[in-house]
Amino acid sequence: MSPEFITIGMFFGLMIGLFMGHPLAFVLGGLAVIFGFFGWGPSSFYMFLNQTWGIMDNYILVCIPLFIFMAQLLDQSGVAEELFDTMRYLFGPIRGGMAVAVVVVATLFGACTGIIGASVVTMGLLSMPVMLKYNYNKRLASGAVCAGGTLGILIPPSIMLVVMADQAATSVGKLFAGAVIPGLILSGLYITYILIRCWLKPADGPAISKEERQSVSNFQLTKMVLKSMVPPVILVVGVLGSIFAGIATPTEAAGVGAVIAFIMTLAYGKFTWSGLKTAVVNTAKTTSMVIIILVGAACFSSIFMGSGGGEVVRDFIVGIGFGKWGTFIIMMVILFFLGMFIDWIGIIMITFPIFLPIAKELGFDKTWFVVTMAVMLQDSFLTPPFGYALFYLKGVAPPEVKTSDIYWGAFPFWRLMELGLLIVVIWPATITWLANVLVG
Repeated sequence: MSPEFITIGMFFGLMIGLFMGHPLAFVLGGLAVIFGFFGWGPSSFYMFLNQTWGIMDNYILVCIPLFIFMAQLLDQSGVAEELFDTMRYLFGPIRGGMAVAVVVVATLFGACTGIIGASVVTMGLLSMPVMLKYNYNKRLASGAVCAGGTLGILIPPSIMLVVMADQAATSVGKLFAGAVIPGLILSGLYITYILIRCWLKPADGPAISKEERQSVSNFQLTKMVLKSMVPPVILVVGVLGSIFAGIATPTEAAGVGAVIAFIMTLAYGKFTWSGLKTAVVNTAKTTSMVIIILVGAACFSSIFMGSGGGEVVRDFIVGIGFGKWGTFIIMMVILFFLGMFIDWIGIIMITFPIFLPIAKELGFDKTWFVVTMAVMLQDSFLTPPFGYALFYLKGVAPPEVKTSDIYWGAFPFWRLMELGLLIVVIWPATITWLANVLVG
């Protein structure tokens, strides 16, 4: 089979399998088996075994279940609930204050979890009923929860960045450091948009009454801020600080984070044996999902690249002749398109072997390029038809919130994501500066 035939066949096979509703891992793995057998014969199966063993034997990937377990414990600890209650009183007197509180809490919570599912579901359960009670615009409320929740996959410690570091053969710590400022930029853009929108349209985000705000004294509010902020800060410092300081590897830091999260659960009085069991089971399920997709994608990528499909796509992208930045735009558009249909793990495994050599040839800094891809992949969680954050929120949102409210509510926020991408492209130091300072 010619490389061109394999490229077209595997791409359309992928699209057909996904539109038929089959799981991504089995679509990728199945296509690898079919094209590998007819292209290379039974010997391709030995390569699948090697790919599977390589993933299972990868030390850096051990931090994935540890970060997931940390997120599960934090979800039970009540830290998000404490944070939101505090921020509600802190920002409530401002128009759109509760939506701002959602983004702030999601940013802090995202820095503790690295999983969007936990962030979106938690913030949806905590904030949506409260915002609707205060007559917030349903689309604004939905968009704030979805967009804020997606920050957990960019702001370190992020599982996505761990997988990216592994596939790009680069430092996890460097990607973590490089993603901090872009994550804060996106958070700042969301907050700015909410404030401007609610200033122009006060009915979209009414402020809480003076009486309700005054029901909590300044002293009480200060205590609430300290109580809710100190534990997450300790967790973030314990995990990221140990990585950036060179004290621990990302895998070791993930273990530290899991221990701190367990202690926080005890400190908040939320520990139960049934909760621990649930956390362990959910960790096993989520980790299994991630690993099986990695295995399927690794097999798919090996057949695709080994059969010359990568060269076909690479020659096509470079051969268009749009120059350095034109080629960059094409790669970002491809990521955006794939994000509408494929999970981020599959996108990384499919595109990295193709895009990274192109980026190197064009002279892009590897850390900058990988983090830029991570910023672009934020879109994939909010863009229909398969925007995962949209479905997470729909599953926990009050009945009066329609699917259309969630979709339209997310629209301005994923446009803000593109603005954030433009900012990090125009000013590369937003990524490279902190990465070089902290990791070198």
